Amino acid sequence: MQRKTFTRTLLAACALAAALPLAAQAQAMKLTLGHGAAPGNPRHEAAVKFADVLKAKTAGRIEVQVAPSAQLGDDAAMVTAVRTGALDMTANSQGAVSAAVPEYAAYGMPFMFANPAQAFKLLDGPLGQELAQKSAEKGMVVLGYWDNGIRHMSNSKRPINKVEDMKGLKMRTPPDAVLVDIMQALGAEAQQIKFAELYVALQQGVVDGQENPLVNIHASKLYEVQKHLALTSHMFQMTPFLMSKRTWDRLPEGDRKAVTEAAAEATALQRKMSQEADDKLLAELKAKGVQVTTVDKTAFAKATAAVDDKWLATPIGPYLKKVIAATR
Repeated sequence: MQRKTFTRTLLAACALAAALPLAAQAQAMKLTLGHGAAPGNPRHEAAVKFADVLKAKTAGRIEVQVAPSAQLGDDAAMVTAVRTGALDMTANSQGAVSAAVPEYAAYGMPFMFANPAQAFKLLDGPLGQELAQKSAEKGMVVLGYWDNGIRHMSNSKRPINKVEDMKGLKMRTPPDAVLVDIMQALGAEAQQIKFAELYVALQQGVVDGQENPLVNIHASKLYEVQKHLALTSHMFQMTPFLMSKRTWDRLPEGDRKAVTEAAAEATALQRKMSQEADDKLLAELKAKGVQVTTVDKTAFAKATAAVDDKWLATPIGPYLKKVIAATR
């Protein structure tokens, strides 16, 4: 008799569970999102936005812990961790991601985009979808393409007005092979240093200068150790917002939808904040005593033209050719 009662109770419980919405059955989940930018940077603010929206959409069931300022390692380490499933999400520069998916480098060719909007027109279309497919094949699900800005150069030695002013400067680059090629084409010496170590490297004179979008220069207070800023606009970089495919694959369909929707809101915010930042930040950098110069971009573009040719001859050539055709 007791066994029959237990069986009826079990069956009733199973029936009740089956009747519940999938979201109610799903387990609470904690995810980690790591990136290398400092708090205040649009990348961090968008990451926090993503966490807040996703928590709201899942009624508090999915919590995302945001770890900024390279707390979980440098860009390359975080990309590796996402691919292996050791880290759930990351939002870092395209250079580190291009080590796994070389086609990302196509968007960093010198002087390709006059502004980020031109790049996003491509990334939000078929070329971006193709890039997302290649990313999935390497264990990374693209949640959005964020803006890492148009990049400019700073140094502690001298103003940069012409190509000749670059000669002999020791310039820090992130792990981005295209940037190394650009620096070498301009006559500078490229040296890779982790972003978290950049301030001290500049302060101690390990390198003379660096290149970054204005928002990174400002948020990380590089202006304290760099008094010459040249508005070179030599490269656009995106920030791919990525989730580990291993994390994605274990999410039920409803949670995937919530993640996608939260990512779309965060992407819109990140791009908007980045777009609004440059004019304001340039004025602030000048107020802090940074000497700003403009360069002859035609001459700089001519000096770096061979970089395109080099990369067209690599395995990413067919994809790069499509990007160039759509842009130029």
